[in-house]
Amino acid sequence: MRSLVTGGAGFIGSHLVEHLLARGDSVTALDDLSTGNIANLSAVRNHPRFRLVVGTILDPAVVLDCVSQSDRVFHLAAAVGVKLIVEEPLTSLRANIHGTENVLMVCAETGATLLLASTSEIYGKNESDSLSEESDRILGSPLKSRWTYAAAKGIDEAFAHAYWTEFGLPVSIVRLFNTVGPRQKGRYGMVVPNLVGQALRGEPLTVFGTGEQTRCFSSITDIVPAIVQIAESTEAYGKAYNLGGADEISILELAELVIRETGSTSEIKFVPYDNAYGEGYEDMRRRVPNNALAHELIGFVPRTRIDAMVRAVAESLSTAVDRDDWIMTQAHPARVSSLSVS
Repeated sequence: MRSLVTGGAGFIGSHLVEHLLARGDSVTALDDLSTGNIANLSAVRNHPRFRLVVGTILDPAVVLDCVSQSDRVFHLAAAVGVKLIVEEPLTSLRANIHGTENVLMVCAETGATLLLASTSEIYGKNESDSLSEESDRILGSPLKSRWTYAAAKGIDEAFAHAYWTEFGLPVSIVRLFNTVGPRQKGRYGMVVPNLVGQALRGEPLTVFGTGEQTRCFSSITDIVPAIVQIAESTEAYGKAYNLGGADEISILELAELVIRETGSTSEIKFVPYDNAYGEGYEDMRRRVPNNALAHELIGFVPRTRIDAMVRAVAESLSTAVDRDDWIMTQAHPARVSSLSVS
């Protein structure tokens, strides 16, 4: 099988590349390296069935070249992280909408199957006890850049479904809930590596507001195999599936857990949202996935505990490759180090 992973040098993409190679695929990774890192692919860089293409999904010619040599596409390339989305909304919109349609069009032309990686962000401010794939989307004002990513990924899903219904494109969608693991960086607002990095450096762990907002975190080791299984199920075509963790935890509890697991002497510092992202920033009180559809389709059960995820991230951030990427404020040193979730 010939597989293409867009965003293949990113956190999730690089783990997916490794998984596919281990299964026997020939794999092409397409990445513009704006947020991805070649170092993430160091374990497979010289693999005989691996090819890295440095390019953008906004270039139709590059997309055509890569997709035409592939049987299936895992589309992960996107502007990611709340911090980046708030600060560069045009980058987010262009990559997540125009880039995705480029991939969809070429897949429809060449006959490649497609797995579209979406996000729990599309549910917006819906704080239901358990979010199913049919749950309502509750978004804030389109004039608030906080909702740019959610809006764009919702359009991506709509595009994908339209290509399925009008052209018969074999496309399935996964909505990822706060995936965590080695190689994930805190610089774009990813909560676990940001807190772990602060703890390892002995700095205060920054928590927004009261820290009572809750999330469910999922391990990359649980998510990547599930993505591939859904991509290989013909029953999944034209549908979306939640993939998230099972255990709800508040951000304050998470910070306390990070301190315990790393043996840090750091304190916890509460930071107002406005100090990090500007006036009017909005967040969600809770976000809990209902994984019933994925369980019914592929038997998906998230098995990795959050303490194990924290330890894996801490080990990764202690390596020479990742050490320089701890601090999410490198590009904007005047901005308060902040905590958010993707």
